[in-house]
Amino acid sequence: MFKTLLKFCLFLLGSCIIFSNCGPKVAPPVEVTPAEVVVKEPAKKDMNPCTTLDELSGSVREDVETAYVLYKDQVKLKNFDEAFPLWEKAYYSAPAANGSIKYQFEDGLLIYKHFYDNTTDKALRQTYVDTIMSIYDKRIECFGEEAYVAGRKAFDYYYYYRDEADEGEVYNLFKKALDTKGEKADYFVINPFSKLLSDKVATEEVSVEEGSKYARILWDAIKYGTASGKNKEAWEIINDYAPARLENLEGIEGVYDCAYYEEKYVQLYRENPEDCEIINRAYSRLLWGKCDKASSSVQELAAAKDSNCYTPPPAEGPLRMAYTAYTEGKYFEAVQRFDEFVELTQDSTKKAKYSLLIAKIYYGDIKNFSQSRRYALQSLKYVPGSGEPYLLIGKLYASSGPLCGPGRGWDSQIVTWPAIDMWERALSDPLVAREARKLINTYRQYMPKKEDIFLRGIEANSEYTVGCWINRKTRVRTAD
Repeated sequence: MFKTLLKFCLFLLGSCIIFSNCGPKVAPPVEVTPAEVVVKEPAKKDMNPCTTLDELSGSVREDVETAYVLYKDQVKLKNFDEAFPLWEKAYYSAPAANGSIKYQFEDGLLIYKHFYDNTTDKALRQTYVDTIMSIYDKRIECFGEEAYVAGRKAFDYYYYYRDEADEGEVYNLFKKALDTKGEKADYFVINPFSKLLSDKVATEEVSVEEGSKYARILWDAIKYGTASGKNKEAWEIINDYAPARLENLEGIEGVYDCAYYEEKYVQLYRENPEDCEIINRAYSRLLWGKCDKASSSVQELAAAKDSNCYTPPPAEGPLRMAYTAYTEGKYFEAVQRFDEFVELTQDSTKKAKYSLLIAKIYYGDIKNFSQSRRYALQSLKYVPGSGEPYLLIGKLYASSGPLCGPGRGWDSQIVTWPAIDMWERALSDPLVAREARKLINTYRQYMPKKEDIFLRGIEANSEYTVGCWINRKTRVRTAD
């Protein structure tokens, strides 16, 4: 028994020696402190944090590649329900695909937008939007471009999913995109952010300083993008809308500095060196923008005023103070003084004249269209037969395309109806009939077409209420 046990022990000892010689050599354990332990993750191809097709095993890769091909065919046919399970397999197995293509994210967004649009369940809608935003986040994880994606998120919230996000969150996403990209901002953020910014500055939800910062970035982006020669149609649409929204901020003191007003109004004056209306406006706008009276631009305009536009000042009183205030770019004080004069004078013609002047200040300088209409209508009370107030109100309406719509399309076109209504009333005044006719002929081409009203089930010559700040009943007409 002992001999048998001894032989077995010698066999084990021999086996250990044999296997220790044939196997990998193992260094003796070394005791280290936690600070000395360094764990390195294996680097993925191209440092992409997302799984790619190359990382999948042969049979799995083949199945996923097939899913990519099949789902894409269904998306092209807009068969989103059929595409979904195939897209899920492709996307969740290899979200980075071959490491360079990104259409899998765009297709996921399309599929979930389809689901969102085809349900009224609020909880389900929120779930779909949450998934959409997670797809955007995954795109950032895989390919970066955080500023671009922030702009895309904001765009989608603004146009498609307004009920699912706070306006402040959308505004901040747009800001994030512009903070990073500056003048090279993506074209699709310009129009919606221009509207949000102008609205929030006007309602004092955003400070004048912040409004000034982002207005300048938007102007720079519009210039850069337009000059780039890329996405020409998009930049044409932008130029039909965003500049008008940004120009409305001229009515808020401090948003734009002297350089802005010099660049815009000195050039306008030089193109019209004898037009007193332009000279006076340019001079007052520079002072509104806090340009130094001793600056060369202000001096040039002052000289033009003296040589081309001198009128004897009125007698001492509110009227003289009103003109002085206006000339110095103090628009709100000017309105107050003109209003005082209207109350004091007993002359109906003067009441009408200066009520209309207040209306023009609100229109051209302060950019408050509803107040402008109020004073134009007040002018008509004093001289009912005058056509000039109707001309102005028509211009207010015609200028509201970017305020009441995107600058193009239905909401921006229908403002021409009440505008033409006003100009048609002005035709009865021989003093302005020629201008009224010219405006009617110019703006008729911008009315909706027969196809537009047909698609909306609206009949020509029927009554229609134009909303927005205009809020007036009118008659449906077409350009063709």
